[in-house]
Amino acid sequence: MTTETDRSPRRIADEALARLSTGEAVWARTDNARRRDLLARLGDLAAEHAVEWVETAARIKGLDAASPLLGEEWISGPWAVVGYARALGKTLDRLSRGQDALGTTRLRRAPGGRLAVPALPANGYDRLLLSGFSADVWLEPGVTETEARASAGLGARNTEETDGTTLVLGAGNIFSIAPMDVLYALHADNRAAVLKLNPVTDPLLPVLRKILAPYVELGVVEIVCGGADVGSALADDDRITAVHMTGSERTHDAIVWGTGASGDEARAAGTPRLTKPITSELGGVSPAIVVPGRWSRADLEFQARHVATQRLHNAGANCIATQVVVVSADWDQKDAFLDALRRALADAPHRPVWYPGGEDRVAAAREQHPDRCTALGGAPGRVLLGPLDPADRDEPAYTSEYFAPVVAVTELPGLGADFLRGAVVHANDVLRGTLGANIVIDPATRSRMGEEFETLLADLRYGTIGVNAWTGVGYLTPYASWGAFPGHTLDDVQSGIGVVHNAFLLDRAERTVVRGPFRPSPRSLLHGEWSLSPKPPWFVDNRTAATTGRRLVSFQSRPRISTLPGIFASALRG
Repeated sequence: MTTETDRSPRRIADEALARLSTGEAVWARTDNARRRDLLARLGDLAAEHAVEWVETAARIKGLDAASPLLGEEWISGPWAVVGYARALGKTLDRLSRGQDALGTTRLRRAPGGRLAVPALPANGYDRLLLSGFSADVWLEPGVTETEARASAGLGARNTEETDGTTLVLGAGNIFSIAPMDVLYALHADNRAAVLKLNPVTDPLLPVLRKILAPYVELGVVEIVCGGADVGSALADDDRITAVHMTGSERTHDAIVWGTGASGDEARAAGTPRLTKPITSELGGVSPAIVVPGRWSRADLEFQARHVATQRLHNAGANCIATQVVVVSADWDQKDAFLDALRRALADAPHRPVWYPGGEDRVAAAREQHPDRCTALGGAPGRVLLGPLDPADRDEPAYTSEYFAPVVAVTELPGLGADFLRGAVVHANDVLRGTLGANIVIDPATRSRMGEEFETLLADLRYGTIGVNAWTGVGYLTPYASWGAFPGHTLDDVQSGIGVVHNAFLLDRAERTVVRGPFRPSPRSLLHGEWSLSPKPPWFVDNRTAATTGRRLVSFQSRPRISTLPGIFASALRG
């Protein structure tokens, strides 16, 4: 009997593509009403198999079955997929009725001649469950409302005009990425898709086949396992029209240019070995810019846990995990904040550094900074580096993504707008990559800056910017765009090319701006912020995150008011 391990990469690719031989033609005959129904079925299946999904994820990541940290898997796995399928289905429903893909959404003005498309809250339930959080997709400068509405929907506007087959090279860290990338390829690009799983996620193959079954049975999606050799065999096949990948800059360059001396020669000559279109999401060095202000002790502790979460979520194996914390050298509360950050990093629940190579990258960070490295007690593998020289453009923490629980601190001069202006320049010009940047700023300081704050946001060249909200919220927001800031090229790809998600299927999305409350409820209300949100369930020290996450998935699958009290009760206990 022949097993998958007995087959050559070429044979695996041939068999998958043979099964997809009529996939594009079938997809061209599938109108938006039918596609909407397929999405509804996928959402139901993701919820139905959510327990199996989360249990498998826990085994991959070495998490105890009773750990609150499983909340990360509920929220960044089934919850994200169900929410995206529901939102995308609403867009297709509008298109199937001959309506505008944006429906009644009212576009707003943003700095620099931009339009902002509201992405969060999308409905009344969002206003309750994510009270105080908002997100807008900023389109590229100069896009008019007429153009935005005419192009929204992308490939789903003309379902009969398909464009071949996309190879989706799945991510190995966050387990909703691969299925959502497949959905984007199907609908935004109007292509059939082959999903090649990252070997780390091979144990998820059975559950992903169950969730994607409507598309596999229709003959428009195939799922395969294997290493880089299988991915190369698929990418090189003429039956593949385009490639989309999530991974590292190094992996992207190996696919596009090749490896070793031949890869260097191809890059120097400007002759990529991959001659078909490739889009990518490749991570980078993400900053958390902490704007100085007058904070209470509770503010210092909460925001320290917020920044720690941005690094420690998923044991640091996130493409937008905060790696460099930028603070003001002139802030009289700088030391108090950094002390709180050390405690938050040390006291967060222990977990393995599970992603392959993570422990080696932590060790490398220690070796690179022998005199500026603090190993945090009670938390093996977690280190805090710094303060690092902000002018050192060769600093490894600025140029290489650790993808592990390593946090660096750098200090810049100034207060208020002067500090933020310098921090924006540092993030843009020194740190590698443009995927996500975070700003922490108290409402009083933000108010004093006036419109200059929005101008500085526009100057910050990142694909997602979080203001008092981790950029991961942008990833979880179905209508938000997700990807690098526009402008990267194949020979300097940094955080990638193109975007995914944005359930409106917007054209020329430049960035997503996510905003959240500076303080959790009830302190938010006592200080004049209209937000009922307690500590978010994605915080790594949230004690009921797993229960809240499970209840959120159930609600996302079948929204009903009767389930809200249980969600709120769990969130408050957290």
